[in-house]
Amino acid sequence: MQSFICLSKYFQGYDELHCLYERTAHLGKSFFVLLVDEPALRGLEGVIRDSFKGSDAAVYFEIFSKGECTKNEAIRIQNLVKSLKADVIVGVGGGKVLDAARAAAYLENLPYVIVPTAASCDAPTSNLVIYYTEEGVFDELFRTNRNPNVVLVDTHIIADAPVRLLVAGMGDALATYFEARTCVENYRLNYGGGYATLASYAIAKLCYETLLADGVSAKLAVENKVVTKALENIIETNTLLSGIGFESNGSSVAHAMHSGFSILPSFHKRFHGEWVAFGTLVLLVLEKRPQKEIDEVVTFCRSVGLPTTFRDLGIDDLSREELYRVAQRATAPKENIHKEPFPVTADDTLAAMIVADAIGRRYERN
Repeated sequence: MQSFICLSKYFQGYDELHCLYERTAHLGKSFFVLLVDEPALRGLEGVIRDSFKGSDAAVYFEIFSKGECTKNEAIRIQNLVKSLKADVIVGVGGGKVLDAARAAAYLENLPYVIVPTAASCDAPTSNLVIYYTEEGVFDELFRTNRNPNVVLVDTHIIADAPVRLLVAGMGDALATYFEARTCVENYRLNYGGGYATLASYAIAKLCYETLLADGVSAKLAVENKVVTKALENIIETNTLLSGIGFESNGSSVAHAMHSGFSILPSFHKRFHGEWVAFGTLVLLVLEKRPQKEIDEVVTFCRSVGLPTTFRDLGIDDLSREELYRVAQRATAPKENIHKEPFPVTADDTLAAMIVADAIGRRYERN
């Protein structure tokens, strides 16, 4: 059985947040908005309120300031939504805010809307929630089986976000094709419990091709706070193409490495996509892919500023014993690293990590 998993509607454009109610009016009459707590984005509440002017819909706001998307936080939001009798949940912010909104919508069985304020990962379009512990350690990957009813992306907001967030999103998107290839070649199930379709695999390939074509130009656009066609393409790549690509094909080594790195005290000093980008290099080494392909990936990473060495990640002072513990976590029994057609041990993973770092360091010297 093949399966293709996607959201219901996707809107992307300049000042699109001004159209929030227009894009979502069909979903309900009472909207609960979970809003990121960031000084630079405080004005978003006013824009959202303005979008509801002239309508008979109610809108309630809650600031997400807990730091982590935990199971308890999802339940807290669910209970708040219930007490307000809201019938639509809107998440506005980064990955953890969006996951908290998604989880609450699932628990309360309500439609939900996702409004990312940065193109920093491929989570917006998916039905997956990553729960963390209160201490920020990866806890559980939870599948809600409820993709967003609407994802709305305002390119003006994305262009004003820190450039590092866009680059991190490219790191997350970078893994999409290579992890999809692993799953497709080895007949591994995707997140819908089926096998990939021709469409989903084509989307994953397009994801990688667009990164190579437009990644550098898109970064320059955000550095200069402007929206260009290259930036529009990378926003779509980071958000829509990568979102559908990973969910409808599957993920493997790169995201397992992210889980492994989550045990480190320095984990939260780096974004999800930065760890995943290095995890992609580990994947290519582990699978013994052609050096030409590895060179292309390393060159791309360095061109946009994604990490290719332990030093880039800020973990070059770790001992082999500490790196081995990362490898052990990455190879835990239920991790996606076991999508490979061969057994993968912690020793194998440690070796691939060390070689990936050595490849990156070779480029530093050149």
